[in-house]
Amino acid sequence: MKVRNFLIIMTLVAVVSDYLLHPFYPHFFKSQFGITDPKAVGFYFSTVCATVMIAFPMWAWISKGKSELRILVYTQLVAGALAASCFFITNYVHFWIVSLSIIVFKGSYLLVYPFILRITKKEEHTNIIGLLAVIIHCGSVLGAVFGGMVIDWLSPAWIFIGMAAGDLIQAGMSFYLLQTSGSDEVPPVENPQKIKTSIWPQGMVLKLGIITMILYFSDFIIRPFFVRYWESVTNSNSTILSGTVYAMPAVVAMIGLYVNKKRQGQRNVYQGIISALLFGLAGLLLQGYPLAGAVFIGRCIYGWSFFQAAVRFDALLFHVSDPVAYAIEYSKIHFFQNMGVLIASTMAGVLVDQFSLRMPFMVALSGFAVVTALYYHVIRTQTTQTSKLIV
Repeated sequence: MKVRNFLIIMTLVAVVSDYLLHPFYPHFFKSQFGITDPKAVGFYFSTVCATVMIAFPMWAWISKGKSELRILVYTQLVAGALAASCFFITNYVHFWIVSLSIIVFKGSYLLVYPFILRITKKEEHTNIIGLLAVIIHCGSVLGAVFGGMVIDWLSPAWIFIGMAAGDLIQAGMSFYLLQTSGSDEVPPVENPQKIKTSIWPQGMVLKLGIITMILYFSDFIIRPFFVRYWESVTNSNSTILSGTVYAMPAVVAMIGLYVNKKRQGQRNVYQGIISALLFGLAGLLLQGYPLAGAVFIGRCIYGWSFFQAAVRFDALLFHVSDPVAYAIEYSKIHFFQNMGVLIASTMAGVLVDQFSLRMPFMVALSGFAVVTALYYHVIRTQTTQTSKLIV
Protein backbone atom coordinates (compact mmCIF):
# COMPACT_ATOMS: atom_id res chain seq x y z
CA MET A 1 0.00 0.00 0.00
CA LYS A 2 1.25 3.48 -0.86
CA VAL A 3 2.30 5.71 2.03
CA ARG A 4 -0.32 8.29 1.04
CA ASN A 5 -3.16 5.76 1.15
CA PHE A 6 -1.92 4.49 4.51
CA LEU A 7 -1.95 8.05 5.86
CA ILE A 8 -5.48 8.62 4.53
CA ILE A 9 -6.68 5.54 6.43
CA MET A 10 -4.88 6.87 9.51
CA THR A 11 -6.77 10.15 9.11
CA LEU A 12 -10.07 8.26 9.13
CA VAL A 13 -9.07 6.46 12.35
CA ALA A 14 -8.13 9.80 13.92
CA VAL A 15 -11.40 11.50 12.99
CA VAL A 16 -13.57 8.59 14.14
CA SER A 17 -11.86 8.43 17.54
CA ASP A 18 -11.97 12.22 17.84
CA TYR A 19 -15.73 12.38 17.25
CA LEU A 20 -16.77 9.48 19.49
CA LEU A 21 -17.73 11.83 22.32
CA HIS A 22 -18.52 15.05 20.44
CA PRO A 23 -22.32 14.67 20.34
CA PHE A 24 -22.48 13.14 23.81
CA TYR A 25 -20.61 15.51 26.12
CA PRO A 26 -23.88 16.46 27.88
CA HIS A 27 -24.50 12.73 28.56
CA PHE A 28 -20.94 12.27 29.83
CA PHE A 29 -21.02 15.36 32.08
CA LYS A 30 -24.34 14.26 33.58
CA SER A 31 -23.33 10.60 34.00
CA GLN A 32 -19.82 11.19 35.35
CA PHE A 33 -20.13 14.48 37.28
CA GLY A 34 -23.86 15.16 37.65
CA ILE A 35 -23.53 18.38 35.63
CA THR A 36 -26.55 19.32 33.51
CA ASP A 37 -25.89 23.02 32.86
CA PRO A 38 -25.60 23.48 29.04
CA LYS A 39 -23.35 26.52 29.60
CA ALA A 40 -20.75 24.25 31.21
CA VAL A 41 -20.70 22.05 28.09
CA GLY A 42 -20.51 25.09 25.81
CA PHE A 43 -17.61 26.58 27.79
CA TYR A 44 -15.78 23.25 27.67
CA PHE A 45 -16.21 23.05 23.88
CA SER A 46 -14.86 26.60 23.49
CA THR A 47 -11.84 25.72 25.63
CA VAL A 48 -11.16 22.59 23.57
CA CYS A 49 -11.27 24.66 20.37
CA ALA A 50 -8.89 27.24 21.85
CA THR A 51 -6.52 24.47 22.97
CA VAL A 52 -6.34 23.04 19.44
CA MET A 53 -5.66 26.53 18.08
CA ILE A 54 -2.60 26.79 20.32
CA ALA A 55 -1.40 23.17 20.20
CA PHE A 56 -1.30 22.56 16.45
CA PRO A 57 1.02 25.50 15.60
CA MET A 58 3.35 24.24 18.32
CA TRP A 59 3.57 20.78 16.72
CA ALA A 60 3.97 22.37 13.29
CA TRP A 61 7.04 24.27 14.47
CA ILE A 62 8.45 21.16 16.15
CA SER A 63 8.05 19.33 12.83
CA LYS A 64 10.59 21.71 11.28
CA GLY A 65 13.33 19.56 12.78
CA LYS A 66 11.58 16.25 13.47
CA SER A 67 9.81 13.70 11.29
CA GLU A 68 6.02 14.04 11.42
CA LEU A 69 5.66 10.28 11.84
CA ARG A 70 8.15 10.18 14.70
CA ILE A 71 6.25 12.98 16.45
CA LEU A 72 2.97 11.09 15.99
CA VAL A 73 4.32 7.90 17.53
CA TYR A 74 5.08 9.61 20.84
CA THR A 75 2.21 12.10 20.98
CA GLN A 76 -0.49 9.54 20.19
CA LEU A 77 0.93 7.12 22.76
CA VAL A 78 0.69 9.85 25.40
CA ALA A 79 -2.80 10.87 24.21
CA GLY A 80 -3.94 7.24 24.39
CA ALA A 81 -2.62 6.78 27.92
CA LEU A 82 -4.30 10.00 29.08
CA ALA A 83 -7.58 9.06 27.38
CA ALA A 84 -7.61 5.68 29.13
CA SER A 85 -7.05 7.42 32.47
CA CYS A 86 -10.18 9.56 31.91
CA PHE A 87 -12.25 6.39 32.29
CA PHE A 88 -11.34 6.35 36.00
CA ILE A 89 -11.57 10.09 36.72
CA THR A 90 -14.54 11.23 38.82
CA ASN A 91 -13.25 14.67 39.84
CA TYR A 92 -14.42 17.46 37.52
CA VAL A 93 -11.28 19.60 37.88
CA HIS A 94 -9.02 16.61 37.26
CA PHE A 95 -11.06 15.79 34.16
CA TRP A 96 -10.50 19.27 32.77
CA ILE A 97 -6.74 19.07 33.30
CA VAL A 98 -6.33 15.58 31.81
CA SER A 99 -8.80 15.96 28.94
CA LEU A 100 -7.25 19.24 27.76
CA SER A 101 -3.82 17.59 27.98
CA ILE A 102 -5.20 14.91 25.66
CA ILE A 103 -6.20 17.61 23.17
CA VAL A 104 -2.68 19.08 23.27
CA PHE A 105 -1.08 15.76 22.29
CA LYS A 106 -3.95 14.61 20.07
CA GLY A 107 -3.68 17.83 18.04
CA SER A 108 -0.46 16.56 16.49
CA TYR A 109 -2.46 14.28 14.16
CA LEU A 110 -3.31 17.40 12.14
CA LEU A 111 0.29 17.18 10.86
CA VAL A 112 -0.86 14.29 8.67
CA TYR A 113 -2.88 16.62 6.42
CA PRO A 114 0.00 18.84 5.20
CA PHE A 115 2.28 15.77 5.19
CA ILE A 116 -0.03 14.04 2.71
CA LEU A 117 -0.02 17.15 0.51
CA ARG A 118 3.78 17.35 0.69
CA ILE A 119 4.15 13.86 -0.82
CA THR A 120 1.45 14.53 -3.45
CA LYS A 121 1.94 16.24 -6.81
CA LYS A 122 0.45 19.73 -6.89
CA GLU A 123 -1.85 18.91 -9.80
CA GLU A 124 -3.48 16.26 -7.58
CA HIS A 125 -3.95 18.54 -4.55
CA THR A 126 -7.56 19.53 -5.21
CA ASN A 127 -8.70 15.90 -5.47
CA ILE A 128 -6.78 14.81 -2.37
CA ILE A 129 -8.06 17.76 -0.33
CA GLY A 130 -11.58 16.90 -1.46
CA LEU A 131 -11.08 13.25 -0.50
CA LEU A 132 -9.82 14.23 2.95
CA ALA A 133 -12.81 16.57 3.41
CA VAL A 134 -15.19 13.70 2.64
CA ILE A 135 -13.26 11.40 4.99
CA ILE A 136 -13.65 13.97 7.77
CA HIS A 137 -17.42 14.15 7.08
CA CYS A 138 -17.79 10.36 7.05
CA GLY A 139 -15.46 9.90 10.02
CA SER A 140 -17.48 12.34 12.12
CA VAL A 141 -20.69 10.45 11.30
CA LEU A 142 -19.10 7.07 12.08
CA GLY A 143 -17.66 8.45 15.31
CA ALA A 144 -21.09 9.69 16.40
CA VAL A 145 -22.69 6.32 15.53
CA PHE A 146 -20.05 4.29 17.39
CA GLY A 147 -20.20 6.67 20.34
CA GLY A 148 -23.98 6.25 20.52
CA MET A 149 -23.59 2.47 20.45
CA VAL A 150 -21.12 2.59 23.35
CA ILE A 151 -23.50 4.75 25.40
CA ASP A 152 -26.44 2.44 24.67
CA TRP A 153 -24.53 -0.72 25.57
CA LEU A 154 -22.18 0.49 28.31
CA SER A 155 -21.76 4.05 29.63
CA PRO A 156 -20.35 7.39 28.36
CA ALA A 157 -17.08 6.84 30.24
CA TRP A 158 -16.27 3.82 28.04
CA ILE A 159 -15.98 6.16 25.06
CA PHE A 160 -12.59 7.24 26.39
CA ILE A 161 -11.41 3.64 26.10
CA GLY A 162 -12.45 3.75 22.44
CA MET A 163 -10.61 7.04 22.01
CA ALA A 164 -7.50 5.55 23.61
CA ALA A 165 -7.69 2.60 21.21
CA GLY A 166 -7.85 4.98 18.25
CA ASP A 167 -4.80 6.91 19.49
CA LEU A 168 -2.81 3.70 19.99
CA ILE A 169 -3.76 2.50 16.50
CA GLN A 170 -2.44 5.79 15.06
CA ALA A 171 0.79 5.42 17.03
CA GLY A 172 1.19 1.88 15.74
CA MET A 173 0.49 2.88 12.13
CA SER A 174 3.01 5.74 12.39
CA PHE A 175 5.64 3.38 13.82
CA TYR A 176 4.96 0.87 11.04
CA LEU A 177 5.43 3.56 8.38
CA LEU A 178 8.68 4.68 9.98
CA GLN A 179 10.00 1.14 9.74
CA THR A 180 8.75 0.21 6.28
CA SER A 181 8.16 3.29 4.07
CA GLY A 182 10.54 3.81 1.17
CA SER A 183 12.58 6.98 0.98
CA ASP A 184 11.35 7.55 -2.56
CA GLU A 185 7.76 7.87 -1.31
CA VAL A 186 8.56 10.21 1.57
CA PRO A 187 10.97 12.86 0.33
CA PRO A 188 13.00 14.32 3.21
CA VAL A 189 12.95 18.01 4.02
CA GLU A 190 16.35 19.40 3.21
CA ASN A 191 17.89 21.56 5.96
CA PRO A 192 14.68 21.61 8.06
CA GLN A 193 16.16 24.07 10.54
CA LYS A 194 16.61 26.63 7.75
CA ILE A 195 12.94 26.82 6.74
CA LYS A 196 12.31 30.54 6.35
CA THR A 197 8.87 31.44 7.64
CA SER A 198 7.63 33.85 10.28
CA ILE A 199 5.43 33.04 13.25
CA TRP A 200 2.80 35.53 12.08
CA PRO A 201 1.26 34.86 8.63
CA GLN A 202 2.19 37.29 5.90
CA GLY A 203 1.22 38.09 2.33
CA MET A 204 -1.17 35.67 0.65
CA VAL A 205 -1.28 33.36 3.68
CA LEU A 206 -2.52 36.21 5.89
CA LYS A 207 -5.17 37.16 3.32
CA LEU A 208 -6.34 33.57 3.01
CA GLY A 209 -6.38 33.28 6.81
CA ILE A 210 -8.71 36.26 7.20
CA ILE A 211 -10.97 35.15 4.35
CA THR A 212 -11.29 31.55 5.57
CA MET A 213 -11.84 32.74 9.14
CA ILE A 214 -14.98 34.56 7.95
CA LEU A 215 -15.94 31.58 5.77
CA TYR A 216 -15.76 29.10 8.67
CA PHE A 217 -17.48 31.58 10.99
CA SER A 218 -20.34 31.79 8.48
CA ASP A 219 -20.57 28.02 8.22
CA PHE A 220 -20.46 27.19 11.92
CA ILE A 221 -22.86 29.89 13.05
CA ILE A 222 -25.76 28.05 11.38
CA ARG A 223 -24.88 24.61 12.77
CA PRO A 224 -25.79 24.65 16.50
CA PHE A 225 -29.48 25.50 16.01
CA PHE A 226 -30.13 24.12 12.53
CA VAL A 227 -32.07 21.09 13.83
CA ARG A 228 -34.26 23.30 16.01
CA TYR A 229 -34.85 25.61 13.06
CA TRP A 230 -35.81 22.68 10.79
CA GLU A 231 -38.19 21.31 13.40
CA SER A 232 -39.80 24.73 13.83
CA VAL A 233 -40.32 25.01 10.06
CA THR A 234 -41.68 21.47 9.56
CA ASN A 235 -43.37 20.95 12.96
CA SER A 236 -41.67 17.56 12.93
CA ASN A 237 -40.17 15.75 15.90
CA SER A 238 -38.45 13.07 13.81
CA THR A 239 -34.81 13.04 14.87
CA ILE A 240 -33.97 10.74 11.96
CA LEU A 241 -35.35 13.23 9.43
CA SER A 242 -33.71 16.17 11.18
CA GLY A 243 -30.36 14.39 11.30
CA THR A 244 -30.65 13.44 7.63
CA VAL A 245 -31.29 17.02 6.54
CA TYR A 246 -28.50 18.28 8.80
CA ALA A 247 -26.09 15.76 7.22
CA MET A 248 -26.99 16.60 3.61
CA PRO A 249 -23.79 18.66 3.07
CA ALA A 250 -21.79 15.48 3.79
CA VAL A 251 -23.77 13.59 1.14
CA VAL A 252 -23.33 16.41 -1.37
CA ALA A 253 -19.60 16.54 -0.57
CA MET A 254 -19.24 12.92 -1.71
CA ILE A 255 -20.94 13.83 -4.99
CA GLY A 256 -18.66 16.85 -5.29
CA LEU A 257 -15.61 14.65 -4.79
CA TYR A 258 -16.72 12.42 -7.69
CA VAL A 259 -17.39 15.41 -9.96
CA ASN A 260 -14.04 17.01 -9.13
CA LYS A 261 -12.22 13.77 -9.90
CA LYS A 262 -13.88 13.63 -13.33
CA ARG A 263 -12.79 17.21 -13.99
CA GLN A 264 -9.18 16.55 -12.98
CA GLY A 265 -6.82 18.61 -15.11
CA GLN A 266 -9.55 20.86 -16.48
CA ARG A 267 -9.22 23.65 -13.91
CA ASN A 268 -6.45 25.62 -12.28
CA VAL A 269 -6.32 26.27 -8.55
CA TYR A 270 -8.03 29.67 -8.77
CA GLN A 271 -11.08 28.57 -10.70
CA GLY A 272 -14.47 27.85 -9.17
CA ILE A 273 -14.14 29.86 -5.94
CA ILE A 274 -16.33 32.80 -6.93
CA SER A 275 -19.03 30.58 -8.41
CA ALA A 276 -18.98 28.35 -5.31
CA LEU A 277 -19.42 31.36 -3.02
CA LEU A 278 -22.31 32.67 -5.12
CA PHE A 279 -23.99 29.27 -4.82
CA GLY A 280 -23.45 29.56 -1.09
CA LEU A 281 -25.30 32.87 -1.00
CA ALA A 282 -28.23 31.27 -2.83
CA GLY A 283 -28.19 28.25 -0.50
CA LEU A 284 -28.24 30.43 2.61
CA LEU A 285 -31.10 32.53 1.25
CA LEU A 286 -33.16 29.41 0.63
CA GLN A 287 -32.35 27.93 4.04
CA GLY A 288 -33.46 31.15 5.69
CA TYR A 289 -36.87 30.96 3.99
CA PRO A 290 -39.31 29.19 6.39
CA LEU A 291 -40.55 26.53 3.98
CA ALA A 292 -39.45 22.90 4.27
CA GLY A 293 -38.78 22.39 0.55
CA ALA A 294 -36.78 25.61 0.31
CA VAL A 295 -34.71 24.73 3.38
CA PHE A 296 -33.93 21.25 2.04
CA ILE A 297 -32.94 22.48 -1.43
CA GLY A 298 -30.95 25.31 0.10
CA ARG A 299 -29.15 22.83 2.36
CA CYS A 300 -28.08 20.78 -0.66
CA ILE A 301 -26.93 23.83 -2.64
CA TYR A 302 -25.08 25.18 0.38
CA GLY A 303 -23.38 21.82 0.97
CA TRP A 304 -22.04 21.85 -2.58
CA SER A 305 -20.90 25.45 -2.20
CA PHE A 306 -19.04 25.08 1.08
CA PHE A 307 -17.31 21.87 0.00
CA GLN A 308 -16.05 23.40 -3.25
CA ALA A 309 -15.00 26.69 -1.64
CA ALA A 310 -13.22 25.07 1.33
CA VAL A 311 -11.36 22.59 -0.90
CA ARG A 312 -10.22 25.28 -3.32
CA PHE A 313 -9.12 27.67 -0.58
CA ASP A 314 -6.97 24.90 0.93
CA ALA A 315 -5.59 24.04 -2.52
CA LEU A 316 -4.78 27.72 -3.02
CA LEU A 317 -2.91 27.84 0.29
CA PHE A 318 -0.70 24.89 -0.64
CA HIS A 319 -0.25 26.34 -4.14
CA VAL A 320 1.29 29.56 -2.78
CA SER A 321 3.30 27.83 -0.03
CA ASP A 322 6.70 26.14 -0.15
CA PRO A 323 6.32 22.35 0.34
CA VAL A 324 8.94 22.35 3.12
CA ALA A 325 6.74 24.79 5.09
CA TYR A 326 3.35 23.17 4.44
CA ALA A 327 2.76 22.20 8.08
CA ILE A 328 3.71 25.63 9.42
CA GLU A 329 1.65 27.58 6.88
CA TYR A 330 -1.35 25.29 7.31
CA SER A 331 -1.17 25.70 11.09
CA LYS A 332 -1.54 29.47 10.61
CA ILE A 333 -4.61 29.06 8.41
CA HIS A 334 -5.98 26.46 10.84
CA PHE A 335 -5.62 28.99 13.68
CA PHE A 336 -7.70 31.57 11.78
CA GLN A 337 -10.35 29.00 10.84
CA ASN A 338 -10.69 27.85 14.44
CA MET A 339 -10.95 31.45 15.55
CA GLY A 340 -13.94 31.76 13.22
CA VAL A 341 -15.45 28.59 14.68
CA LEU A 342 -14.87 29.83 18.24
CA ILE A 343 -16.53 33.19 17.58
CA ALA A 344 -19.45 31.51 15.80
CA SER A 345 -19.99 29.04 18.66
CA THR A 346 -20.17 31.94 21.09
CA MET A 347 -22.43 34.13 18.95
CA ALA A 348 -24.96 31.55 17.74
CA GLY A 349 -26.76 31.19 21.05
CA VAL A 350 -26.84 34.95 21.59
CA LEU A 351 -28.35 35.57 18.14
CA VAL A 352 -31.07 32.96 18.61
CA ASP A 353 -31.82 34.16 22.12
CA GLN A 354 -32.02 37.85 21.19
CA PHE A 355 -33.61 37.53 17.74
CA SER A 356 -34.81 34.29 16.15
CA LEU A 357 -33.75 30.93 14.72
CA ARG A 358 -33.48 32.57 11.27
CA MET A 359 -30.95 35.19 12.36
CA PRO A 360 -27.84 32.91 12.08
CA PHE A 361 -28.66 32.43 8.37
CA MET A 362 -28.80 36.19 7.84
CA VAL A 363 -25.44 36.65 9.56
CA ALA A 364 -23.97 33.77 7.54
CA LEU A 365 -25.30 35.36 4.35
CA SER A 366 -23.51 38.61 5.20
CA GLY A 367 -20.36 36.63 5.96
CA PHE A 368 -20.42 34.88 2.57
CA ALA A 369 -20.94 38.24 0.86
CA VAL A 370 -17.87 39.62 2.65
CA VAL A 371 -15.82 36.54 1.70
CA THR A 372 -16.86 36.89 -1.95
CA ALA A 373 -15.93 40.57 -2.03
CA LEU A 374 -12.60 40.03 -0.26
CA TYR A 375 -11.58 37.18 -2.54
CA TYR A 376 -12.52 39.08 -5.68
CA HIS A 377 -10.79 42.35 -4.76
CA VAL A 378 -7.83 41.08 -2.73
CA ILE A 379 -6.96 37.74 -4.32
CA ARG A 380 -8.24 37.77 -7.88
CA THR A 381 -7.11 41.29 -8.73
CA GLN A 382 -3.63 40.49 -7.42
CA THR A 383 -3.25 37.30 -9.42
CA THR A 384 -4.51 38.69 -12.74
CA GLN A 385 -1.06 40.19 -13.25
CA THR A 386 0.41 36.72 -13.76
CA SER A 387 -2.46 34.59 -15.04
CA LYS A 388 -5.84 34.82 -16.69
CA LEU A 389 -8.48 33.58 -14.28
CA ILE A 390 -11.85 32.16 -15.22
CA VAL A 391 -14.74 31.94 -12.75
